[in-house]
Amino acid sequence: MAIEDDDQPNKKISHEIGQDLSLLSVEELDQRIALMRTEITRLETAVTMKRATRAAADRIFKA
Repeated sequence: MAIEDDDQPNKKISHEIGQDLSLLSVEELDQRIALMRTEITRLETAVTMKRATRAAADRIFKA
C-alpha cells in the first residue's frame, strides 16, 4: 500500500543564512522570501516594543 503525498506531514520551511540556493526551485525561494519578510516584521515589532519599554522605564527612573 503506497502512502499518498497528502498523508505526509508538511515539511517545515526553514532557511539558513548563507546556504546554497542553487538546488531550490523558484517556488521554494519565494516561500523563503515570504518567511524571511514575516520574520523581519516580527523582529521589527520586538524592537519597537523593547524601545517603548525602555523609554517608559527611563521616564520612571529619571523622574
